[in-house]
Amino acid sequence: MNSFIAHIRESDKQIQSVEEHLLGVRDLAESYGEKIGVKHLTGLAGILHDLGKYTNEFRNYIIEAVNNPDSPPKRGSVDHSTAGGKLLYELYHEKNIIQYKALTAEIVGNAIISHHSYLKDFLNPKLESIYLQRVCDKKLDEFEKTKEHFFTYVLNEKDFIDYVDTAATELKNFIMKDPTGSNEKKIMFLTKFIFSALIDADRTNTRLFEEKNIDDSPRNREKLFNTYYKRLLTKIQSFQNHPDANSPINLLRSEMSDQCDSFAEKQSGIYTLSIPTGGGKTLASLRYALKHANLHKKKHIIYVVPYTTIIEQNAKEVKKILKDDSNILEHHSNVIEDTNDDDENKEGCMNVQQKLKLAKDNWDSPIIFTTMVQFLNVFYAKGSRNIRRLHNLSESVIIFDEVQKVPISCVSLFNNALNFLKDYGRASILLCTATQPALDFVEQKLEINTDSEIIDNLDQMIHAFKRVEIVDLATDQTFNNKDLKVFIGEKIEEIQSVLVILNTKTVVRDLFTQLEKIDSDVKVYHLSTSMCAAHRNKILEQVRHTLKEGIKTICISTQLIEAGVDISFGCVIRSMVGLDSIAQAAGRCNRHGEMGIQRVYVIDHEEENLIHLKEIRVGKQVSKQIFIDLKHNERNHGGDLLSRPALKRYFKEYYTQFKSDLNYFIPKLKKDMTELLASSRNESSYRQAYYHKNGKKDVELFIVNSYQTAAEHFRVIDDLSTSVIVPFEDGKDIIAELNGNQSIQDLSHLLRKAQQYTVNLFNFEKEQLTKNDGLVSYLDGKILALKEGAYNDEYGLDLNNESGFGNVII
Repeated sequence: MNSFIAHIRESDKQIQSVEEHLLGVRDLAESYGEKIGVKHLTGLAGILHDLGKYTNEFRNYIIEAVNNPDSPPKRGSVDHSTAGGKLLYELYHEKNIIQYKALTAEIVGNAIISHHSYLKDFLNPKLESIYLQRVCDKKLDEFEKTKEHFFTYVLNEKDFIDYVDTAATELKNFIMKDPTGSNEKKIMFLTKFIFSALIDADRTNTRLFEEKNIDDSPRNREKLFNTYYKRLLTKIQSFQNHPDANSPINLLRSEMSDQCDSFAEKQSGIYTLSIPTGGGKTLASLRYALKHANLHKKKHIIYVVPYTTIIEQNAKEVKKILKDDSNILEHHSNVIEDTNDDDENKEGCMNVQQKLKLAKDNWDSPIIFTTMVQFLNVFYAKGSRNIRRLHNLSESVIIFDEVQKVPISCVSLFNNALNFLKDYGRASILLCTATQPALDFVEQKLEINTDSEIIDNLDQMIHAFKRVEIVDLATDQTFNNKDLKVFIGEKIEEIQSVLVILNTKTVVRDLFTQLEKIDSDVKVYHLSTSMCAAHRNKILEQVRHTLKEGIKTICISTQLIEAGVDISFGCVIRSMVGLDSIAQAAGRCNRHGEMGIQRVYVIDHEEENLIHLKEIRVGKQVSKQIFIDLKHNERNHGGDLLSRPALKRYFKEYYTQFKSDLNYFIPKLKKDMTELLASSRNESSYRQAYYHKNGKKDVELFIVNSYQTAAEHFRVIDDLSTSVIVPFEDGKDIIAELNGNQSIQDLSHLLRKAQQYTVNLFNFEKEQLTKNDGLVSYLDGKILALKEGAYNDEYGLDLNNESGFGNVII
């Protein structure tokens, strides 16, 4: 009888044997890998990942951990993740080396030794190979017995060798699929995919065992998407009964929606949907996605948006039309901080951290709404929670809403990820925006399909949707908030509603304070990322209500209101910024063309401190030059600030200004992240330095890249620290429930609900809140929340922790 233990269930002390766990994880990992033709590579990682549990040492450790939960064994006392990687290295990398088998040992072995933390460096900045230190140098006392148990209980040696041979063939086929592409780039993404499949399979199998749930089969996606498609068409057909159904704009919306439906029949690829602002791109893109998913057997539809504000609005609209809440996931932020975890020696006791780790958070929902930050984190950020989701991006329709908002430093990383998903992940990708960025202009370009634009006669469509005139008040003068207050006062007398969009939270809040008591007949609102998503959504609903009631309304906001927020003002004032943002701001003015042609005023705000906001600063400079060009000759750039020629010129100039920043430069290492991840052996500066340091002895590896180092230095937004839950409305109840006694299922639900009640803190904000006693931690410090005084019902985050009862600022 095999008496080696993988897990002991908390509720009834039932044992899951190592054999059961390894075979169960293999089966799940194979199903994930099959999506891109690498089932044996992912399966190999699954069947070997916990090989080190076939030891008396681990059996004694886990029994002691369960019997003495308050005094568990010393951390670091047992290593059970090295053995699987060591076995592959011993069999395929020590002698008689065959390239693809040795590569298999490196790729799969790295995933195995890393499955309690993050992928290791093959060669790091200190010229050390963490991978080799584990699989080659580290001694395991019971290793020979471990191998004997594996070949006896799990897979005999002949079948194992055959399995590895098949995996190596898969690897060769994967690399040779595109002989002209960079092998290092393919290997990097494949390694991340295998690691993702292993992490998800391991955690899913463990969760199912812990919850006594043996049936976790996926829903029938084809049937579900077909039902959704029919419901969407019913909704679209109902628009014909609207009194304004035959208005010019609504007829154009209908035509573009029909074009999306037809285009869905094309093969998967990277396409553009350049519907003008206000053209109904959410429903049009959903129509494409549902039909394409049905025709081409996709498993997920994923919306990626720049701001959390858009998630609530779009998800709410989609849920209402599709008549389903349970299968549509809104993923705003991680809530849990786990990027520095190494939980190898925390097995046995189902503590808070283990429950958080196993909580279902893997993007397996049919429809997902998430942010650009979360999407990029999946590929490049440290921590197993992020990368666990990667394999579910394959066989998906992925819609990037307002794709021009890709951060400059991440452009090459973004393009490479999308190219991988298209070429290897069987994904279909839609780039949605009225202002398409020139992502195929940069060095590491996006491989957009030929004839990629879905909308026919696009220039005519743009002209037909023209609802605003851009008024240049920026090239000859500057404004401060005092001037702006006077100007807004004049405009609100002329027009019922004014939206003001400024570039920094500080000037937004200051202007709101000055305008708050402008007139008892005028409603003044404030929006910024200092508020949680639920708070912003509530404010937006109030704004929509006052606009509908015809009450004079002023809204002061940061740029979060620009992208995808369905709201319409009679006048917009926009602080000078990139041309794409000006176009998006214009989309909040006279949105439905109900007021003829209205004005969008562009100003130069002298009080905005843009010293640390380089992208806004450069965008402002490039836009200003185009404004000046048009002032000199009104026929320049297509004769319109928002024309396609003007936007094309803007993005090319903008990306040229940032040419040295597109590959995610890491100042501390004086290297681009793209070099750390995918430089060839011949071009690797670390390999060359290793060679000279070690007396011209080469590192005996095919892969020399630095995955862990790259991840440690990656931040989509510079210095972004963490998400914290805020005590706003239901957020108070969520915080109260964070006692750690919930089941894994309850924790999964609570964390999902918490996402709408979080704000992101920069490091300096976190430090100030800590100093002012405004933070409290829960669940062993894995989750942070604001105290009552650190959140204000008008402004949101209060770093001074002085909001007090009733949220009155003292």
